Amino acid sequence: MDFSWFPKYLPMIIEGIGLTLALLVISIFIGFLLAVPIGLVQVTGPRWLKWMASGFCTVIRGTPLLVQLWLLYYGLGSFFPQIPGIRDSFMWPVLREGFFYAALAFTLSFAGYEGAIMKGAFLSVPKGELEAARAFGMSPWTVLRRIWLPRAFRIVLPTLGGETILQLKATPLAATVTVIELYGASYQIRQDTYRVYEPLLMVAVIYLALTYCITRLFNFIERQVPQRR
Repeated sequence: MDFSWFPKYLPMIIEGIGLTLALLVISIFIGFLLAVPIGLVQVTGPRWLKWMASGFCTVIRGTPLLVQLWLLYYGLGSFFPQIPGIRDSFMWPVLREGFFYAALAFTLSFAGYEGAIMKGAFLSVPKGELEAARAFGMSPWTVLRRIWLPRAFRIVLPTLGGETILQLKATPLAATVTVIELYGASYQIRQDTYRVYEPLLMVAVIYLALTYCITRLFNFIERQVPQRR
């Protein structure tokens, strides 16, 4: 094995790791914020919102992430330039980059999967706790904020860790829309050096290390979040 190329491409590798983590953090954070109301309305309604949220989850979970990414990149990516004045706006530097469409696709994908999981988590909270909170005179918003959402979050936390790891392993798809994240950097190295095995081995080791860190992080969070009985 020959790793003599490593020092030369180290800046590209570091930048690729940064883009990978950026895609992961953006999609997990915003996706979970979207997943909470998506899961909630499937339990509480109204009916038309319940159908919309359920339909969104069905479409996201029923189609490959790569297809979703390409639909956004080649669909919206070709639509935005046709809007008058968009090329001269402050948004154009963002809209012309593949990173925007990758982050959008990963966010919507995570929201769809986690929205279905949050639905189950909300339904798993014992109804007696919610009824007791209402009996104390809590408003619906207070019940959600103080009882329902914290309990649902505690239920879904172990699953959230697994979904985060799956999301990390999906980020190489961003390389298909010109984003030079970690896998994209390894592909560029293979193109330049004609070395196939070593760059892929490097990527596997880095992803393994990132997965280990994510696992430890969620284990720490689980220990810090109290579990009500």
